Amino acid sequence: MGVLDGKVALITGAGSGIGKATVERFAAEGARICAVDFDDTAGRAVAEGVDGLYVHADAGEASEVEAAFAACERDLGGVDIVYLNAGIAIGVSDMTALTDAEYHRIMRVNVDGVVWGTRAAIPAMQRRGGGAIVATSSLAGLIPFAMDPVYDLSKHAVVGFIRSVAPTLRAFGITANTVNPGMTDTNILSDDAKALFAANDFPLMPASQIAEAVLTVVTTGRTGECWVCQPGRDAEPYRFHDVPGPRTAGAQGRRPPVTP
Repeated sequence: MGVLDGKVALITGAGSGIGKATVERFAAEGARICAVDFDDTAGRAVAEGVDGLYVHADAGEASEVEAAFAACERDLGGVDIVYLNAGIAIGVSDMTALTDAEYHRIMRVNVDGVVWGTRAAIPAMQRRGGGAIVATSSLAGLIPFAMDPVYDLSKHAVVGFIRSVAPTLRAFGITANTVNPGMTDTNILSDDAKALFAANDFPLMPASQIAEAVLTVVTTGRTGECWVCQPGRDAEPYRFHDVPGPRTAGAQGRRPPVTP
């Protein structure tokens, strides 16, 4: 018996890296898999490896994301877990060299993909009486990352969006969290970058470590958290500090109203 027996999991960016590792980990725990990717060869191979469903979709294209969810519900009977993992980096540190095309490309995959995926997941999960959404952010979504500021921007956006939508989704029995990996051995890192890390004895996490963290997140029942993944450590929620409150008389210590 697996902890995900009877669950249907839709995973974007499923064809390689963290997505592939999570497909395999979830399938080992009994989940039926809908593997979503832009690369048909890689995505189909991963799905076939776990007797799952493959759906082609560009994560940044709203209509294709919606079609993927519709196919998952039609062919697998519903959606219980959604892992919005598709993401890219551009590796531009000099903002004067950034092109419009590079900017729009990374934002549509890393940010729009999470927004469209969450939007599509909500009604699908409501039809199942609840569910769990996890999005891949990054350690760069919590700290500055001078090597790729627009990547950093996109991952901060994922953190802000998921933390903000989580209180509303709680009422529907839906949890929403992020995983925030540090440097991980995936295709998002170039061979030169991996060689540089190796030369400096800097450990890269295997994708399987992040997959294990995603499994932990979806089975805790907690929501609105960002789970940091670092080499040699178990995943743990990041501890955000409250911002200073207003100084006006009678308002000290009060927080702005938040919709429950």
